[in-house]
Amino acid sequence: MTVRLRDGVEITLSDGTRVVCDADDPGGDVAVVTHAHGDHLPEGEATAVCSPLTAALGTARRDAPLGRVTDDRIDLLPAGHVAGSRVALVTDPDGTRYCYTGDVCLRARDYLDGFDPDTAGDVDVLVTEATYGDPGYAFPPHDEVVADALAWLDETDAPVLLFGYALGRAQTLQRLAARAGRRVLTTDAVLRVNDPITTHLDVAFDADEYDSHDLGPTDALVLPLTSARAGWIDRLRDATGALAAGFSGWAVDDSFRFRGNYDVTFPLSDHADFPALVSMVDALDPDRVYTQHGEAATLATRLTRRGYDATALRDGQSTLGEF
Repeated sequence: MTVRLRDGVEITLSDGTRVVCDADDPGGDVAVVTHAHGDHLPEGEATAVCSPLTAALGTARRDAPLGRVTDDRIDLLPAGHVAGSRVALVTDPDGTRYCYTGDVCLRARDYLDGFDPDTAGDVDVLVTEATYGDPGYAFPPHDEVVADALAWLDETDAPVLLFGYALGRAQTLQRLAARAGRRVLTTDAVLRVNDPITTHLDVAFDADEYDSHDLGPTDALVLPLTSARAGWIDRLRDATGALAAGFSGWAVDDSFRFRGNYDVTFPLSDHADFPALVSMVDALDPDRVYTQHGEAATLATRLTRRGYDATALRDGQSTLGEF
């Protein structure tokens, strides 16, 4: 039995079955896709163990369809990260239970429930993300961040540009802007994400497609985070007097504001922060922990100090002895 980081995380079971999670080009015997962010989706046509919503979102966001299958050895639990995201519980024929979180969030937010570790049962081996796996990343309470954002939207007498990832943050921002009484506009890339979520969940997004018309003082334009430094954004801000707001967990660091050239930032995140990651590990209480993504080494070190057998997965390692 091994856990490797290659193209995705590969879990080899005692009978030789290779379960490959969140790979660009899934090999192995069983593919798992935890959610429909681009860095977790296969690049071409694929079939994977995933939620129905992730299959729909993956198909909508790519040129190739993402098919869905089930596997008796794999159970999926809500991961709380984005719509459709799942934690994968893999049961080995020898009884060992693996928990692969993908990206995870324990906080309930709007129409999303957070991951509840108590629903996972006994876990022997945990493979967890560590995006914010450094003690410096501790987010304010979610409701406090939402209240601050709503207050800013209410007080700002100008059009606003709200930047967040097209899947996850952008849906939250559309609903926040609507709560603030703004006319909500967004791009085709975000609207393509909205449609499957509306179909699968009891949630609506009252947004129109932005077609380059002038922005009025009560308009809110929701945009993908990656477009914040695009030249047309600077021209739009100059022409309309729009103010730009960036929404990310990275906003706990002041440099995030300057990197994105934002007027204001809010630490609104779809990930677990450091305290939440530690509390999740404590609740699951696994025999072995592997960390990946972000601050993997820091989180593994901190968990080791807490008495866990924890190791940061290294990209390209081929045996556990190579750590």
